[in-house]
Amino acid sequence: MSVDKQKPETTEDVRHLTADELQAIEETYDPELRFRVLVWPLTLITAAVLFLLSCYHYYTAGFGIPQATVHRGMHLGVTLLVVFLSFSAFGKKEYQPGALRPFGLPLIDWVLGIAGLVAALYVPWIYSDLAFRVGNPLPIDVIMGTVLIVVLLEAVRRSMGWPLPVIALLFIAYAYFGKVMPGIFVHPGASWANIVNHLYLTSQGIYGTALGVIATYVFHFVLFGVMATRIGLGQLFIDVASAMAGRYAGGPAKVSVLSSALLGSISGSSIANTVTTGALTIPAMIRIGYPRHFAAAVEAAASTGGQITPPVMGAVAFLMIEYLGLPLTTILTAALVPAFMHFFGVLVQVHLEARRLGLRGLSAAELPNAFKVLKEGWLSVVPLIVLVAILLSGRTPFSAAFWSITACIGVMVIQQVRAGGIIDGLRGTFHGVWEGFILGAKQSLSVTAAAALVGVVIGVVTLTGVGFKIAYMVTGIAQDWAGSIHSLLAFLPFELMAIPTLTLLFTLILTAIVCILMGCGIPTTANYIIMVAVAAPILGLLGVEPLVAHFFVFYYGVLADVTPPVAMAAYAGAGIANANAFKAGNTAFRLSMGKALVPFVFAFQPALLLVTDNFTWTAFFLAFGGTVLGIWALAAAVSNWLFAPLRWWERTALVLAAILLVAPDMIATAIGLLLVVPIAARQLLLNRQAAPG
Repeated sequence: MSVDKQKPETTEDVRHLTADELQAIEETYDPELRFRVLVWPLTLITAAVLFLLSCYHYYTAGFGIPQATVHRGMHLGVTLLVVFLSFSAFGKKEYQPGALRPFGLPLIDWVLGIAGLVAALYVPWIYSDLAFRVGNPLPIDVIMGTVLIVVLLEAVRRSMGWPLPVIALLFIAYAYFGKVMPGIFVHPGASWANIVNHLYLTSQGIYGTALGVIATYVFHFVLFGVMATRIGLGQLFIDVASAMAGRYAGGPAKVSVLSSALLGSISGSSIANTVTTGALTIPAMIRIGYPRHFAAAVEAAASTGGQITPPVMGAVAFLMIEYLGLPLTTILTAALVPAFMHFFGVLVQVHLEARRLGLRGLSAAELPNAFKVLKEGWLSVVPLIVLVAILLSGRTPFSAAFWSITACIGVMVIQQVRAGGIIDGLRGTFHGVWEGFILGAKQSLSVTAAAALVGVVIGVVTLTGVGFKIAYMVTGIAQDWAGSIHSLLAFLPFELMAIPTLTLLFTLILTAIVCILMGCGIPTTANYIIMVAVAAPILGLLGVEPLVAHFFVFYYGVLADVTPPVAMAAYAGAGIANANAFKAGNTAFRLSMGKALVPFVFAFQPALLLVTDNFTWTAFFLAFGGTVLGIWALAAAVSNWLFAPLRWWERTALVLAAILLVAPDMIATAIGLLLVVPIAARQLLLNRQAAPG
């Protein structure tokens, strides 16, 4: 059987995009980066506010954080002011002079920004009297709370789009119109004053855990990621990955996977990761013969792994600390094996595709020298070592962030002094810190506003108890489906799955679908927070450990970045590759099958997370080995290649084998192996027969 080989494109066919073009692509698919153009002196004022915000967080990380409500209110107030300075109402706008446009901005933007600042700082201002106001708000409290809710809705709409504000409005409407809700969703309803009281004056709403985690942990680690990138750590990761993997078949694609895994350890943004590494890897993949849509998909699928890769994991690792009350080291340990499985799944498909198309690796002339790269850039790894060492020592995450940022500044001083002497070096260091602190604060604007608005959703859930109602409804549907399937399989001489197992399976499927649908419109962090409030109780009713439930909803929320029709990371990759965006999204989802499969594995076999209750090494190795083989079998089936082209029945058998191999059961694993072995043997024989000589 012949295999169609993709004709490699010439160097002229593949154009490397400029920095401005890459920035335009990133802004197109990431609304959080669509900052508008400001004019003097507003440019300097905004930059100074952002710089001071970063300085404040840098100081508090090292020397102590104020009382929680005060700290959160200050962070939120300044953020809302800058959001309305940085994001226009309808897309990125240039300077437009006018009497009602102070410094070129519409008057309404100034009103909203200042109103948000005042309303956010109002709660810390009355903090000493707050215990007497909760449950019995004054009229001014209701007015201020209403202002903050309205401003938050508009701030998130500007910085992230419509989906999250619409969800928040629906939840508020549910709280208010509870008496007319259908079926189990009916509740007594709440007055507007009571809604504002709960969302504004208590720690169950806007000033709750979500905002607290952003202001206490996430901001610091975003700042660390920016500073680490500025001292060359990101480029070092890409160069090391190229030196390690570039020479093998389909080399640039393997470089993409490895570099994205390394870069993901300090960056939690799928789109930023796609653009940063994809600018180099996507043209190289196309040049050696990968189809354009496949090159874009590889980079997108690999880049989404950044959010599940320790030690940073975006914001979710720190949210889990608060929600689960577990040490960060426990969360990071639990994330290790699932993250490995994701990148392993992408890497296997990349390898099989390279073999199927007969693609080469990169030549020695096209690769950096590993020894030279490490010799010149080893210093930039020091801050990451400091971060990991302090985290493993058991000290607080914000202490680790403080010292790792300090290490970044120290490395920057050494680099700048080496390059230009003491005076120019110190000047260059100040410039680097100034720009890094401004960019770090800028990148936190939208996530802060989103976290505060998610607090509105969580507040409604706790006010109305709707989370448990949804849990009851979903488990009821899953039990009905499980009973029906169990009855259909009654003719078998053995019980394939018990009703409780089927119930959990269908509940997981429904939960996964909801997570992906929610993730299509809102960012991963917001999706995780909402699904923890709504979906985690569903899994808890079925006996799933809290850590497992949290990881399950988190993984499927991340998967939305490569799930059409709103696969933003894949679309950003397609923009670089000049490929069909929808085709790239479909391929990226296929490449992420490992990430889609693994959550079901650790839901049924929690030992895969290493730190769950009743952990045993026997259970772990059974789950680990079965998952590795299952991912390989599934990758071969979807790639239509193992060691040679596959027949349709072999692909079908491999899909079935993959499902059986990941099942946490010895008999199922044995049956899966029995299906794989003869197919692999036949494939090896065909491969030897096709070999020359």
